[in-house]
Amino acid sequence: MSDLQKYISQRKQIDPEFAKKLDDGYQTFKIGRLLRQAREIAGLTQEEVANKLHTKKSAISRMENHPEDMSLSTLGKLAAVLGNKIEIILYSAK
Repeated sequence: MSDLQKYISQRKQIDPEFAKKLDDGYQTFKIGRLLRQAREIAGLTQEEVANKLHTKKSAISRMENHPEDMSLSTLGKLAAVLGNKIEIILYSAK
């Protein structure tokens, strides 16, 4: 385990707020990463996706890098352009 991993593990144990923010941030990062991967697998550039969604390349970049404020309808439209579907699973975090 690296020094960073040790620090994070220790900090999460003593600071529940830190743990929640870290976990929430990681989930957001994963969504953006999945969007980028789906675009790349589809063989599309951000510009091409933007054209299909009638928006700007910067909007697609924002979706991939900061997806925390994206609406579900926008996410669904983006998924459709990329040839994918959205599946939402709710589960207890307990």
